[in-house]
Amino acid sequence: MSAVLSLGSNVGDRLGHLRAGVELVRQVLAVSVVSPVYETDPVGVTGQQPYLNCVAVVDCDDAETVFGAARRAEDLRGRVRTSRWASRTLDVDVIAVDDVVQDDPRLTLPHPRAADRAFVLVPWCDVQPDAELPGRGSVRALVRRLDVSGVRRWSE
Repeated sequence: MSAVLSLGSNVGDRLGHLRAGVELVRQVLAVSVVSPVYETDPVGVTGQQPYLNCVAVVDCDDAETVFGAARRAEDLRGRVRTSRWASRTLDVDVIAVDDVVQDDPRLTLPHPRAADRAFVLVPWCDVQPDAELPGRGSVRALVRRLDVSGVRRWSE
């Protein structure tokens, strides 16, 4: 099985948090590919710093292991859960696990808002241009219908 993770940070050393997040996930799961990094405008709030985002594709046995690896990475990078749209050192969302569809209070798959998030779909399309978001269709087609102006490839 494989899973798609979206990583983001808008606090402190954003790139350092992303890199550490990937390495922390790698301690638990085999990371097959990581997208380029993008700087993106915050979604749902104003007055926050821009995010750095990337996508990682990992090999896995099950969704629960992926979820555990994501939460562990967030916790070890100092993620504080104060409110839904709060700034964060590291956010790791499980976007999809193969074609698994589940509606669980802890982990809904695919991620319920992934189809509307350019900061997820643009980097995902970079590393898997023929990817499908279960129940929603081609990632490439989903990107074409979104405003991607707030998603800029980032270089150090």
